[in-house]
Amino acid sequence: MNLDPLFHPRSLAVIGLSSSNDAHPANVIFTKNLLRYPARVYGINPKGGTLFDQTIHTDIALIPEKVDLAVIAVRAELVNDVLGRCIAAGVESAVIISGGFAESGRSELQEELANMARKVDFPFVGPNCLGIYAPGIIDTFFLPSERMVQPSTGDVAIISQSGGVLVDLMVKFAEEGIGISSAVSIGNKALLREIDFLDHFAADPKTRVIALYIEGFAEGEGRTFVKRAKECGKPVVVMKAGRTEAGGQAVSSHTASLAGNYRVFSAALDQFGILEAKNDLEMVSFCEGLSCYPTARTTGKIGIISGSGGHGALAVDACLNSGFSVPHLSEPVKEGLREKLSDNIRAIAALNNPVDLTGSAMEHDFVVATEYFSTLADIDCLLLLLLPYLPGISSDIGARLSQIHRKTGKPLVAYVPHVEKYQMLIEGFALNRVPVASSIESAVMMASAIRKETPC
Repeated sequence: MNLDPLFHPRSLAVIGLSSSNDAHPANVIFTKNLLRYPARVYGINPKGGTLFDQTIHTDIALIPEKVDLAVIAVRAELVNDVLGRCIAAGVESAVIISGGFAESGRSELQEELANMARKVDFPFVGPNCLGIYAPGIIDTFFLPSERMVQPSTGDVAIISQSGGVLVDLMVKFAEEGIGISSAVSIGNKALLREIDFLDHFAADPKTRVIALYIEGFAEGEGRTFVKRAKECGKPVVVMKAGRTEAGGQAVSSHTASLAGNYRVFSAALDQFGILEAKNDLEMVSFCEGLSCYPTARTTGKIGIISGSGGHGALAVDACLNSGFSVPHLSEPVKEGLREKLSDNIRAIAALNNPVDLTGSAMEHDFVVATEYFSTLADIDCLLLLLLPYLPGISSDIGARLSQIHRKTGKPLVAYVPHVEKYQMLIEGFALNRVPVASSIESAVMMASAIRKETPC
């Protein structure tokens, strides 16, 4: 099936508008797309009328152009008829927001819907979903724009069975400055499933990383998914619900999915080299690391440079707990670095690994230490712990250190407290595709995403 009309519609029909309730999901979707997005938007209601000076059509067949995407938000018992009308009118694709299908025990109604679409190769998302968000292109979420936190345009695609989890991830991505290419809430996935979207984003030139929140699969589907993820050619990150018996029961009641045997699925991910996120913090961190370094791979030998001994010690613990090695530096290597440092810290800097340049370090010291570590064969990834309040560094240090990565190719991961005061420093890294974490633990997770034992 061709999924492009779902993500790049030139025309959009919203079916199920209310004449009396502006907060109805169809009205919210109609209004935000009419006022904020480029697709030509049409409203459908059997009673007709007008909304925002737009004529509301009584039937999809009366729209004066071919429709790329229909968003259906009517009662479940009306959906099959509406979808049939869309197919007859030549609509290219649909998002079915409506609930009340398999998750409510009405599996037969859902299967009829899917069979109708399969017969004519008609792609639809849902039912029981939020649908699709593509920055600057389309937003079928029935959430008011003023309440949504939207990530910027980027290169991570998110596929989620849960709309709520998807919105949460989008908030966290926005907080961390991670951009997305598209986000899709698939709900009951009656027709289009994770594998379909995996294939779509594997071929999408705007997507570098594919992230999935998965609740369950049909019988035998999990193995096929893992194989396709391995073969897709892009990094894939999976977060799985239903890891416990109670979680599996919650999954079944949410979208009528089979949670399956989590241990078997997790072992299959590990066997095929698919990165598994155990929680949303790992999901966000892994995606940021892979977005910046989709092809870079390390062996887990990490070098730590800090302006604080305490931060360095915490980083060592986090690295070792995550399976990294933190190689000791030989005396000749230490002396080689010491010679390059400023006179005021040469005698007081602790030049082990981690390197503690102390709070008296100048910007020059961070630069030469990073350059020096970038030449060491025993170090294949650098963790930079930057405390922006040190008096000897400027807001340009992020950009300066990023240039070293651009010259040497050795991956850098930075930790900088994420507050508005330090945004210019953070942007210096971000604009140069160096990941910046808001905690030491998150920085180590970013580095974990590019180790050789975990890539797709």
